[in-house]
Amino acid sequence: MKQSQRLSGISKFILVGLGVIIALLGLALAAGGVKLVSLGGSLYFLVGGLVMAVSGLLIARFKTAGAWLFAAFLVGTAIWAVSDAGLVFWPVFSRLFMFSAVGLVVALVYPLLKRANGGVPGRGAYGVAAVLAVGLAVAAGNMFVAHPTVAATGTGPGLTPVEPDKAQKDWAHYGNTEGGSRFAALDQINRNNVDKLKVAWTYHTGDVAESDGNGAEDQLTPLQIGNKVFICTPHNNLIALDADTGKELWKNAINAKSKVWQRCRGMAYFDATKAIAQPINSSIIEAKPAPAANCQRRLLTNTIDARLIAVDADTGEFCQGFGNNGQVDLKAGLGDVPDSYYQLSSAPLMAGTTVVVGGRVADNVQTDMPGGVIRGFDVITGAMRWAFDPGNPQDKKAPADGSTYVRSTPNSWAPMSYDPATNTVFLPMGSSSTDIYGVERSKLDHTYGASVLALDATTGDERWVFQTVHNDLWDFDLPMQPSLIDFTKDGKTVPALVIGTKAGQIYVLDRATGKPLTDVKEVPVKAANIPNEPYSPTQPKSVGMPQIGAQHLTESDMWGATPYDQLLCRIDFKSMRYDGLYTAPGTDKSLSFPGSLGGMNWGSLSTDPVHGFIFVNDMRLGLWIQMIPSQNKAQASSGGEALNTGMGAVPLKGTPYAVNKNRFLSVAGIPCQAPPFGTLTAIDMKTQKVAWQVPVGTVEDTGPLGIRMHLPIKIGLPTLGGTLSTQGGLIFIAGTQDFYLRAFNSGNGEEIWKARLPVGSQGGPMTYVSPKTGKQYIVVTAGGARQSTDRGDYVMAYALP
Repeated sequence: MKQSQRLSGISKFILVGLGVIIALLGLALAAGGVKLVSLGGSLYFLVGGLVMAVSGLLIARFKTAGAWLFAAFLVGTAIWAVSDAGLVFWPVFSRLFMFSAVGLVVALVYPLLKRANGGVPGRGAYGVAAVLAVGLAVAAGNMFVAHPTVAATGTGPGLTPVEPDKAQKDWAHYGNTEGGSRFAALDQINRNNVDKLKVAWTYHTGDVAESDGNGAEDQLTPLQIGNKVFICTPHNNLIALDADTGKELWKNAINAKSKVWQRCRGMAYFDATKAIAQPINSSIIEAKPAPAANCQRRLLTNTIDARLIAVDADTGEFCQGFGNNGQVDLKAGLGDVPDSYYQLSSAPLMAGTTVVVGGRVADNVQTDMPGGVIRGFDVITGAMRWAFDPGNPQDKKAPADGSTYVRSTPNSWAPMSYDPATNTVFLPMGSSSTDIYGVERSKLDHTYGASVLALDATTGDERWVFQTVHNDLWDFDLPMQPSLIDFTKDGKTVPALVIGTKAGQIYVLDRATGKPLTDVKEVPVKAANIPNEPYSPTQPKSVGMPQIGAQHLTESDMWGATPYDQLLCRIDFKSMRYDGLYTAPGTDKSLSFPGSLGGMNWGSLSTDPVHGFIFVNDMRLGLWIQMIPSQNKAQASSGGEALNTGMGAVPLKGTPYAVNKNRFLSVAGIPCQAPPFGTLTAIDMKTQKVAWQVPVGTVEDTGPLGIRMHLPIKIGLPTLGGTLSTQGGLIFIAGTQDFYLRAFNSGNGEEIWKARLPVGSQGGPMTYVSPKTGKQYIVVTAGGARQSTDRGDYVMAYALP
């Protein structure tokens, strides 16, 4: 009798089927391995694929050698995985889990192979299967456990009770303070009781940010003054709510319109009855009482259709005497401003009695665009006090009739901050209009692009400028509000500011001079091949502070849910030019990591001034970029969401190129580098070291190919939205891809509470204590996560029972 005839028909079918599947998997691995080796990549996939294919063929022919060969393949894969990736969970999981599952099946059918060859099956194979099953179960369980990128060292912030005279009274500015602390000196809600938080009230704004790729998103941080909470909607509708009940007190339906970028990140507030802080070294114009009783307390917003609006904080009525019926036209002096090319999405800044506004100029549309002028307006009258034109910085006046501010200059779209002690405004600056083509940039464009700019709040005069990228070709515009801190250097306390960048850098600058207080080095970088491009031979790196998600990638950093999408990512990686952080775009395909979406973004960092810490959340999304020689006969881009998130081809009208760029994702739609793709980090500013770093966000509401996994796998996803730090020892964040508001222990990074939101959020959490009831509330808006189709109009408050 032939060996195979000792098996039943079903047993033969199992062995042949398993063998064929393993052989095909092996051949696929080897085929990709050939391509990878031709690009100078790892030999593992070619060799491993061939071994796997042979083992599959042997199993299909009922040979026990096939199982032994697969076991050798599995052991070899484990050795390679650890040598290639180290003992790090997600990289090892990607390399081993799938093949170990196949190995489990092989172990279970090994007795059939023995029987086919006339042998007597022993129990050893079942023992191996049991070991593999336990290993797979442990690995699967660890998918639901957070794997800190930097384990807590025990040096995180402790708990210091709030002194009554230092307790927060109101949340009156976008970042809580004019200096963007995002820190609340409140501790009624703390590490010991945060798990008892419940929904206190919910309000619906009636303005759902419906996005079809046009950038309609809720990204608000509300304000609170006294018994009122103030909110603005994506179409700039202004609403006041009762701080204890969420009941609507008034609503002014602005209904601003724009084809793209519909969002309102925040507002400003001014009380004419309060004294103005007097600066140390500069004059400041005292506020005049508002006419009659209208608008003694006023709420200000700037809009997606370029208006600066002031309303009475008590009634919602437009402020008479401010501009034209409470409104100032911010397109004045800009020249031709097609719809969607110029919007204001970040909060106006209250600097003494001056309201300061920047503006967002659409990226990479064309060379002729509105200028990036920054302007200061009288908070009472709306009259312009000064204009800082980056193309004509000496002239602080509005252009004469028939003239405009200089076109296509660097702009300041992100939130600004203010130091009352020195009457200084600190501005995060972007690039001139074609972000990734610098041939036509002027000397002033090169001066102000991607820099922190300090201006006198009363006059608009320049105090200093510090540049974070030279001739920015990556869209590494400064995306966040500078946060003012006290920094200890050489035993002395120095008034400083700290700011994060899309390039994963954190800069600490002297507020008075703009000089770095931590080590910044000019590192050599390589040029690309665009003719006449004034490539900078060096770029700054903030080496004295931690780099957040800005590691230099290697082939071993490539990742996938399976070895196959990892292999394809490796092939893509080896097919591109990559020189590290500042890989300049050229006519070949190049990789930018972190890309213009990556690193840190507009949500800004939060601080703990009591214990000397900052907290940073980030996203890690690489982009591939290719400049395409073009006659540029196509229409200019719409300036829409697709352009600004790096999706597809964009004609850079007025240049010799179009640009094609896209996210660096696997075939499953997962970032190609190893997780985490988004983290929360605590940095001790006394030592400039990371105290802890944890992944934040799960795939519960997203997943491969956009399919929701409904599993709280703690892989860490890109974050978009800021954090809130409190003296109760907590960090709150809602800007994740899953639908949760979370609280982390600021001392060790442990997630200690979360609440399910109806939809995702990109809002900044804020907190206050009601002056009426003495109850502390945590408030967040939820309009939808960046990658989610689920949208809403929720404002939600949480409190202790």
